[in-house]
Amino acid sequence: MPRSQPAKPHVVRHGRWTLRIIRSSRRRKTIRSELVGEGFLEIRAPARASDADILRAADALIAKTERNLAAKAARGADDYLEERAHHLNQRYFGGMLRWQRIRYVSNQRRRFGSCTPDRGTIRLSDRLRSVPSFVLDYVLVHELAHLIEPNHSAAFWKLVNRFPKAERARGYLMAMQQLEREQGEGR
Repeated sequence: MPRSQPAKPHVVRHGRWTLRIIRSSRRRKTIRSELVGEGFLEIRAPARASDADILRAADALIAKTERNLAAKAARGADDYLEERAHHLNQRYFGGMLRWQRIRYVSNQRRRFGSCTPDRGTIRLSDRLRSVPSFVLDYVLVHELAHLIEPNHSAAFWKLVNRFPKAERARGYLMAMQQLEREQGEGR
């Protein structure tokens, strides 16, 4: 029995995405997607599926793809935090600190970082993703210092102030908080 020729792909714009829709008489029920480039999704669908059904499925597939891309970016960002923390640990703490996990989180709106010393976890607000590197490093040094001094005592601040741009970074963060407050009031 001869195979039917696959249908010619159909390319459409769907929001910020370009979709290449490939219909197949061999595919019976499912519509699936594959990311084939930035902003470019290949959709494989049954030949008899309507355009409306495919676009409805594409919305769900795009949402899933975007969630996966965001999760992958977050993992990469968390890897970068780990790398920076190891560097700062060597430079300012003689490599003596140990922790379990350092990561960005999206639920810290009032603070820039937090540390749970007994668990060895450090969480940084995702608002810090766009700050200059010296500010991010300062927040990491601040949270790493909590692994030694779990309070804001004089001994703690002595550790933090080993970071040469500590005062400048604190000023940046204070200005950032003030701007966020003003923008919040303007809503």
